[in-house]
Parts: sequence; C-alpha cells; structure tokens
Amino acid sequence: MAYVPGVVLLAVLTAGCTGGTGTEGPAADSKPGSPSIAAAPPGKYRTLPEPCRSITRSTLKDLLPGIAELPEDQQEKAYTGTAAVTYDTDRRVGCQWKSEAAASSRSVVLDFERVVSYDTSVSDEDRAREVYGKKETAAHLPSGTFAPDDAEKVTDSPSDSPSDSPSDSPSGSAQDTGGDAGAGSEDLRPRTLDSLGDAAFLDDLLTRAGSSAQHRTVSVVFRTSNVIVTVRYAEQPALASQVPDSKELQEKAQALARKLVDKFSE
Repeated sequence: MAYVPGVVLLAVLTAGCTGGTGTEGPAADSKPGSPSIAAAPPGKYRTLPEPCRSITRSTLKDLLPGIAELPEDQQEKAYTGTAAVTYDTDRRVGCQWKSEAAASSRSVVLDFERVVSYDTSVSDEDRAREVYGKKETAAHLPSGTFAPDDAEKVTDSPSDSPSDSPSDSPSGSAQDTGGDAGAGSEDLRPRTLDSLGDAAFLDDLLTRAGSSAQHRTVSVVFRTSNVIVTVRYAEQPALASQVPDSKELQEKAQALARKLVDKFSE
C-alpha cells in the first residue's frame, strides 16, 4: 500500500464532500421550473400634448365667436388660452379659453391626464380603464333606452345652486339636463358615446348661475390607451329667459373631442 501523507488525504476528502454540488452562491435559492413574473407593460403614451396648442384657431373661432368682437391685441391673448396650474406636466396638463359677447359668454376647457400604474402587476392602460370607469360612474348617466315618446316628459329644471367648478368629475351629476335633451326623436341625454377613443361618455348639466342666468356645461370624456381627455364646453346667455342650446353645444363638444382623438393617433 502506498503511503499518503495525512494532510494530502484530508484535502482530497474535503474536496470530495464540498465540490461539484452546484449549490454554491445565489443559485442555491432558485427553484428549478418556477415561472418568472414579468412586469405589466407601460402605457402607450409617455408624454402629453401641449394643451393650449391642441385647438386650432379656426376651431376656437367657431367655439368662441365672441373673441372676434375683441380688439386685435386682445384677440391674440384670448386665442392663446390660459394654461392650468399643475405640479407634474408629464402626468396632467390643461388649458382654458373664454369669450364674452353681447349675446352670451362661452368657455372651453381641456384636461389631459396620463395615468401611470405604480403596481408592476397592473398595466398603465388597465389602471387608466379603472380611472375612466370611476369618472363615468360619478356622472350618473341615465340607464335605459330613450324613446321618442319621452320627449314631452323632459322639461328644463335648472338647479337653484350655481354650477360647481371643474373637478375630476365632469359635472358631478346628470340631473337638470335640459328640456331640449329630448327634442324630436334625438336622444340628447347624458350617455356613453361610440367610436370615440377606447371609451367615451357625454354629460350635459344645466344650472342657474347666480339668481337668474342659466348656465349649461357639456362635458365629453374619453380614454385612449393610458390617457384620459376631458372636454368642457359651456355657455351662459345674457338674458335669463334664454336657455343654452343643448344640441349645439353637444355637437361642437363632440366634434372637438374627435379632433383630439385624431391628434393622439398622429
């Protein structure tokens, strides 16, 4: 039998017990076959458009005819609009335009909100879908299908309280939505809208501004991927006996919303 020094033999035995097991280091904690969880995809939109440049001058002339009555130097300022004060322009931006005319005053408000999910298991778009859903629920849209025979049953019932200032809810309520909301066979009640972004709804609120004047605000809210856009178009006639035309305001607000959808598609 060959003589093997004790120190050498101990080294060989130690190597045989510890080497080649493949369990050293961080890999020892992994479990073969366990699936890896991928983070939810980010939203389609990473930035927001400049809101005060999102409406062309020709469109503003149509929406706010009173601006044309102003002196030229004031017209330029009116068409420029006033940017909303926000703390994170990558997440939320807005702009507002106003016009005062002898017959009535009108205003347009834009609000762009880019929704970001901080939960890696929920995508930005899914989170935006939730946020949009809460806005639609808060609008209290009437349920059921409109029948032409209902037109005579719908009458103007202006609220005695002034309209609330713009908030996350486009109007806060779908009550007091105006007599011409059922004019003829056309349904002008607050409702969801088809073929406008991924989802959309319209709200129409008629209130009293002060003691007599009637103020109507039409809001169109739509979602495109992870961005939610709110359009508010409002009118207050100079005469207390006049009621803002629901059909006109709704048509123009929807036309503007469609242009904005196209802008996001560019």
